[in-house]
Amino acid sequence: MKQKISYTTAKPKEKAVLIGLIYKHHNEKQVNEYLDELALLADTAGAETLKRFTQRLPTPDRKTFIGGGKLNEVAEYVKANKADIVIFDDEISGSQQRNIEEVVGCRVMDRNSLILDIFAKRARTAQSRVQVELAQYEYMLPRLTRMWTHLEKQRGGIGMRGPGEAELETDRRVIKDKISKLKDKLKEVEKQTANQKKRREELIRVALVGYTNAGKSTLMNLIAKAEVFAENKLFATLDTTVRKVFFDNIPFLMSDTVGFIRKLPHGLVESFKSTLDEVREADILLHVVDISHPNFEDQIKVVNQTLVDIGAGDKPTIIVFNKIDAYTYTHHAEDDLSEKGKENFTLEELKNSFVAHLGKDGGIKDAKMIFISATKKENITELRNLMVGMVKDLFIKRYPQNLEVEE
Repeated sequence: MKQKISYTTAKPKEKAVLIGLIYKHHNEKQVNEYLDELALLADTAGAETLKRFTQRLPTPDRKTFIGGGKLNEVAEYVKANKADIVIFDDEISGSQQRNIEEVVGCRVMDRNSLILDIFAKRARTAQSRVQVELAQYEYMLPRLTRMWTHLEKQRGGIGMRGPGEAELETDRRVIKDKISKLKDKLKEVEKQTANQKKRREELIRVALVGYTNAGKSTLMNLIAKAEVFAENKLFATLDTTVRKVFFDNIPFLMSDTVGFIRKLPHGLVESFKSTLDEVREADILLHVVDISHPNFEDQIKVVNQTLVDIGAGDKPTIIVFNKIDAYTYTHHAEDDLSEKGKENFTLEELKNSFVAHLGKDGGIKDAKMIFISATKKENITELRNLMVGMVKDLFIKRYPQNLEVEE
């Protein structure tokens, strides 16, 4: 009997080494938490993390970012383990990148270029593709001294998608010309979307916001039956989805937007301004938080700061603490004299204790709050009732003559 031979067409994951710098105002635990997120970003891009390196320096080394001794240590590991790529959690300059590549002998990128690469991979609509390509070229412009030619044999992996593949176009004049054309193209695409927005202006608008992978798309699918792509990876959704929803015969628009993240490249924020208009123009925000994440308070602060930055920090908000089914805690013994941290709170204690003080640090003291599980459909009726109340109040204020609306 012939043995059945199976074949796979799955592309093997690239092997990545992650590097984080411990500044004087950081501690090792905090930097490792940042590297946890960088590892998730690498996984989303299609890389497997082999090892992490950290280096304690007051400021980055001007030539090699982490210093010559540490860089040689990284190079030895890269060579011994045949790593494909070295990823820095902080932004590195073009000259630093070249210097590091010469020592480690493989591709080098930073967090910004990794996020841009993921966006290039995930963009679906014409608008998001133009937005990402524009951000890529603007990121490339100050780094034109980077030599793509010495990496010719390694092309095609993470960080090499999109405009980076054409080393012949790394001329400043050509890049500036492309940026100009992309901006014109983006204006044309935005005109088309603006016409769509005009037709929707009269309706109450609710926008889902939150840190990436907080569960916004799952919640959108549950409430609006929108069939938005939802995946347990960072930046599963880039393109804004808008759906018309009826609660108690009152129509409103619900939109799902791109997730926020710490150290989001400035070029992406600029390029995605039109997408973020859905947030700026919303009447109500649903700020979705992954309460099972160990650093969800930091994520709340990142989202709130981003909302302030884009001019949407003062809108009526419901804080939706999602993933209560995945929340875990460590039992805190009664005779333990050490300070009880949030990881030692039961979910009920967290509701009653931590959330009561959240507004002082998180800037959301006026927000309504609710705890749900979108995947398990827990407390969704309560969330719906909360939304109905807010939408109805706004609708009555805006359209007192239309208290009854036919679907």
